[in-house]
Amino acid sequence: MPRPDGVPAAPPESTAAQPDMNTVVGSDDILLVTLDTLRYDVACELAAAGRIPNLARHLPGGRWEERHSPGSFTYATHQAMFAGFLPTPARQGPHPRLFAAEFAGSESTANGTFVFAESNLVAGLSAAGYRTVCIGGVGFFNRQGALGSVLPDLFDEAHWSPELGVTSPTSFEAQVDLAAQAVARLPAERRLFLFVNVSALHQPNWFFTDGATADHGDTRATHAAALEYVDRHIERLFAAMSSRRRCLAIVCSDHGTTYGEDGYTGHRLGHPVVWTVPYAHFFLEGPR
Repeated sequence: MPRPDGVPAAPPESTAAQPDMNTVVGSDDILLVTLDTLRYDVACELAAAGRIPNLARHLPGGRWEERHSPGSFTYATHQAMFAGFLPTPARQGPHPRLFAAEFAGSESTANGTFVFAESNLVAGLSAAGYRTVCIGGVGFFNRQGALGSVLPDLFDEAHWSPELGVTSPTSFEAQVDLAAQAVARLPAERRLFLFVNVSALHQPNWFFTDGATADHGDTRATHAAALEYVDRHIERLFAAMSSRRRCLAIVCSDHGTTYGEDGYTGHRLGHPVVWTVPYAHFFLEGPR
């Protein structure tokens, strides 16, 4: 299978141990962060170069896992992820899933999979007693019309504003502020499922490079600078989510994007840099 130029070889097995989700659900808080549009090659390069230290310290084995996205753009991928189909390890399966809807004949539902009867993971966790909160980023979470309401309407509580969107150079800081507020106002005994769709990596991202202007446009380098910006603030999100109890964190991209490879720019297309994504899950230990 073709691979993006410069993408490091993936280890033969996942670097993250597969937790028993039937012991996690109901006990731990759960955080799902999609770094919208983040490319696997860029994520790996920055981790190896020490440019995203806050993320890298949590990555199992110190590296991202190579996975394949279930979709080539935000809406399709999140519909799949909220049905339990997180990005798939980039090697022959079947691969046991963390979450799965009840579905006859599923080869990726295993003993440690949390199986829900509802049509989507958000409803399944709500039925298990979780408060479900969405902090949106890109336009599919903006509730400006019917299509932009489909995904956020799955949640008990959903947030979006232009300050959280793709045109804001401080979008992730604002998202983390909202996340901390959501944690703080929740009763201590109530479990939380928090979903954050990080918009900073998505086009436009030129403004994350010092001295850049809109005339310069977005590039692979400005995409990398956006990830560095996210890394500077993500530890505050992790601290908030682990302030009450242990938290399972899932951090991944929903899809990549092209910057001129083979003549393509953007995503919603079948190119290796679009379907190849970084993934990690790990526990954030709670107060001792």
